[in-house]
Amino acid sequence: MKTLKTHNDWTKSPGNVFWAEIAPYDHVVQIYDNDETFLNTLFAFVTDGIKSKDCVIVIATKPHLESLNEKLYQSGFSLDDLSARNLYLSLDAEAALSKFMVNDWPDATLFLDLVSSLIAKAKKDNRRVRAFGEMVAVLWAREQVGATVRLEQLWNQFCESQAFCLFCAYPQSGFTQDAVDSVLHICSAHSKMISTGNDRGISDIYYKSVGIA
Repeated sequence: MKTLKTHNDWTKSPGNVFWAEIAPYDHVVQIYDNDETFLNTLFAFVTDGIKSKDCVIVIATKPHLESLNEKLYQSGFSLDDLSARNLYLSLDAEAALSKFMVNDWPDATLFLDLVSSLIAKAKKDNRRVRAFGEMVAVLWAREQVGATVRLEQLWNQFCESQAFCLFCAYPQSGFTQDAVDSVLHICSAHSKMISTGNDRGISDIYYKSVGIA
């Protein structure tokens, strides 16, 4: 099993990161200060995947799915066509969580059943796969810190066995107490962080704490 990157190995990527250069196995996180910033990053992640003929899986909250789908539509993408060509699979994060959370804790077997079926469908015709998951942010918003970290760990294990890139995102507003400790909890489960472009953003707490300017 791959060892998570140490502090000195971290890459501080700009918000307009060229997603095609993100490698399989990378587990990328963004801690964003507003929805527009996040949706622009997610839109770039999705459209770069579509243009590269990857299958893109998006597991997001209903408001974020609706906003993303509207941006895709306004940019000339047909959701029906993308779905028919197996280029875009979307799920509601709350509904997905309900399939594997048992007593407020991720059940590893049920989680594996869910994501394995998704990846099997996504890899049809030998397509490469990239995925965005917002289930962790939903758990984090509920202050279920242990469950959040456990779910990130399960994602890491699965990513390594299946070789696909995973993108996660957390709203900055969720880091209200002991921000340094909270940021380190989340960042330790990822291999790259995308900067929000805001020097006062909470993501910079991590960089400063480990000496990345």
